[in-house]
Amino acid sequence: MPEGDNIHAAAARLRAALKGHEIVRFELRRDPRGVRSPATGRRVVDVEARGKHLLMSFDDGRTLHTHMQMQGAWHLYGMGQRWRRPRHRARVIVEIDDGTTAVCFDAPLVELRDDGQRLLPSHAERTLARLGPDLADPAVDLDSIAARLEVLDPTREVAAVLLDQRVAAGIGNVYKSELCWAVRVHPATQLGAIDTSTRCELYSLAHRLLVSNTGRARRATFNGGLAVYGRARRPCPRCRTPIARVRQGEPPRVTYWCPSCQPPPST
Repeated sequence: MPEGDNIHAAAARLRAALKGHEIVRFELRRDPRGVRSPATGRRVVDVEARGKHLLMSFDDGRTLHTHMQMQGAWHLYGMGQRWRRPRHRARVIVEIDDGTTAVCFDAPLVELRDDGQRLLPSHAERTLARLGPDLADPAVDLDSIAARLEVLDPTREVAAVLLDQRVAAGIGNVYKSELCWAVRVHPATQLGAIDTSTRCELYSLAHRLLVSNTGRARRATFNGGLAVYGRARRPCPRCRTPIARVRQGEPPRVTYWCPSCQPPPST
């Protein structure tokens, strides 16, 4: 599933391939207003990531905003290269003057804006404005994240807080489980029961992992792989206790943890 490091890596690939090039074909599929080729003839100015959002800007002031959520992905194809997903699942097609085509598949959120005005109705602009600091940014402000945590409901479970992109952008379901395991915090622990140093450890580690994993073919959080995510009933790499799995939060998301290394919070 795409998380902050995936999106930053995708933005880097798209930027390297598209920046400065003229667009010869632009299609926005399933557009309720019928906008088909508003960017044809324009040039790509930049491609950037903000947390788990990807923004492609054009030289006429328009910006294409996509969010992959669970199933979306951007692909790059050379001239005549076979697409790896069916064409009917393409949400955006951007072909440039050297024959390269960038295709966004299956993204549930696609928005085209003109000088800040939304052309496709969605809540995306408001979502971007509320994003917390981007943990995949090498210069992220961790103090700002600590301040945002202080104003949250202290009864919220830490697993839900880590996924809250308004606190810090970039953490997804994989990192949520891996971070809690790394600092030995049970995912159901209430935020108010976690001291300041442990909070800082969670987010500083998230920052280091997101930055180090950006651009890697395989994500690694522990010994070249993952410690607990997707490893239900397999032994914990620290204590050999079988890894547990549960659905948690709203909407329910799968969480993995070690019952021994991460004892449940006291009641």
